Amino acid sequence: MTQNPIQTIDKVRVNLGVRSYDIFIGQGLLANIPSLFANVAQSTSFFVVCDEHVQEDAALVAKGFKNQNINATIAVLPSGENQKCLDSASKLFDQLVNTHADRKTMVLAMGGGVVGDLAGFVAATFNRGLNLFMVPTTLLSMVDSSVGGKVGINHPKGKNLIGAFHQPVGVAIDIDVLKSLPDREYRSGLAEIVKYGMIMDADFFAFLEANAEGILERKPELLIKIIKRSCECKAQVVSQDEREETGLRASLNFGHTFAHAFETIGGYGSWLHGEAVAAGMVCANKVSLKRGLIDADTANRMVALLKAFRLPTEPPELSSAALLEVMRNDKKSVRGSLRFILATKLGAVSLFDDVTEENVKGVLSPLI
Repeated sequence: MTQNPIQTIDKVRVNLGVRSYDIFIGQGLLANIPSLFANVAQSTSFFVVCDEHVQEDAALVAKGFKNQNINATIAVLPSGENQKCLDSASKLFDQLVNTHADRKTMVLAMGGGVVGDLAGFVAATFNRGLNLFMVPTTLLSMVDSSVGGKVGINHPKGKNLIGAFHQPVGVAIDIDVLKSLPDREYRSGLAEIVKYGMIMDADFFAFLEANAEGILERKPELLIKIIKRSCECKAQVVSQDEREETGLRASLNFGHTFAHAFETIGGYGSWLHGEAVAAGMVCANKVSLKRGLIDADTANRMVALLKAFRLPTEPPELSSAALLEVMRNDKKSVRGSLRFILATKLGAVSLFDDVTEENVKGVLSPLI
């Protein structure tokens, strides 16, 4: 891609004590990462992991390092959720060994959530931990997986079952890369943005409703605003519950217990993650509605917004028994008992551990 000059930059701080870091959001950032992030230039070398669709962008980032006399090796992965596996991690370990990576080598993850999760897992485990830098190139990874330090790979029995908490030292979000993002991938990212409005900011939800058309048109000023607010929401939660120990961070998984089951049973990649989250949030709201936690207007507003963003609002036609089996293995489950994040009003959610399997079947069964 042709790199634009740096334009106005917004910044979000993730406050985690000695592990605190900045998220820069703007245009023209890719070739200027060493000058924007002082801690980056202290590395001896960079191991840039990207997928095949962003090789040109990765080369631009590597050029910025080389201009600072910092060596950068690029490892290119095929695209797709099936890359988030032990075999891919093993191949990246081999490449790190072959490039003589040391403890001051920094792993730079450039791509969507798959690359970020996989490269982050490799960074967390190689040589007992290498520094990690995130350059998300999809809307979904910009507002979700690049922030917060959750890294990992999939297991045939469940999504993200193998992983770690490993915070990055910085995140650079360049919205110029979104110009070439396929429409389906772009809309997938909007699901996670809707989630932030639903779980913690009713005013933000209303802003999304009022600006849905401009957001679909990818207007830069709207993109920067919604990405920044989403990152602020996630940073607020992560700073208070970094390792998901108090239950607060679990709120970020609104709709995800359903979504991960859809992805696991339907086959990784058959639905994009945001598509599964959209349908999962609708299912979660149906449970809330049946329990009297929210009213029909709240549930209908979310469905209408998801439809405005052309996202799924019904689950795929899959066996409820198979879906429930995956949900029992969900990371929020305790001794096989189901636990769900449910909305209690627009802009607020709580964790419930008394959702029965019959409740879940009641949401799924009429649709299959």
